[in-house]
Amino acid sequence: MIAKKSLGQYFLIAPHTIEKTVAAARITKNDIVLEIGPGNGALTKELLMCAKKVIAIEKDWELVEKLKETFKEDIKNKKLELFHDDILKCDFSTFPITNGSYKVVANIPYYITGILIRTLLTNTIQPNTVVLIVQKEIAERIARETKESILSLSVKAYGTPQYIGTIKPGAFRPSPKVDSAILLITDISRDFFKNISEETFFTAIKTGFSSKRKQVLNNLEKIKDRKELSQIFEKLSIDLKIRAEDIPLKTWKEITYHLD
Repeated sequence: MIAKKSLGQYFLIAPHTIEKTVAAARITKNDIVLEIGPGNGALTKELLMCAKKVIAIEKDWELVEKLKETFKEDIKNKKLELFHDDILKCDFSTFPITNGSYKVVANIPYYITGILIRTLLTNTIQPNTVVLIVQKEIAERIARETKESILSLSVKAYGTPQYIGTIKPGAFRPSPKVDSAILLITDISRDFFKNISEETFFTAIKTGFSSKRKQVLNNLEKIKDRKELSQIFEKLSIDLKIRAEDIPLKTWKEITYHLD
């Protein structure tokens, strides 16, 4: 099957990488796994060996037809449910899953990384674990860098990210022009938002990062009076000259609490 550039397809072919990706999810025989973009089915095959059930969502109709033939026995015995759909437009309530009851494992098109992570973590039917193959730079930004970003804070608000390992271009066909990485997100929930508004939190961090070179206090003036902001920062012992990227998640939560 020829990969389609328009869909960002890079088929995973390296057995060791496939095994390492699946191992990161710690799948048991009781687990339901949602796979996004199964492609040629290399990852799907490994998932079916570990999980109770695999739900695969594929946007490419030609690949859906191929997968139906490759996994006809697994589909027949209902160990695999295959859907022709766009994961970014799916209604998760139509799948046989409940909140916190499933894991996501996927080699995804890199151009949808940010919106897909947001879709999964903010969904009313959240997974408990997510394992994604993404660009190395994105995985590092989320799980490794000391400087925060809107993306890293957004992920950490819902779960615990971990950089599992680097994947070289030769693990795919065709080979991408950049290194990739396995990103693991565990302990997914909405517990972080028990005492603060989800909406206010995201308004705060988006406003705080609106001009990265500016001190965060100057950016937050767009949503709160400067005098009040200064009082909040002093109360929380936050440097008035600090930039958004230097503020950890815990402190953003405290700021949000005082903004409500």
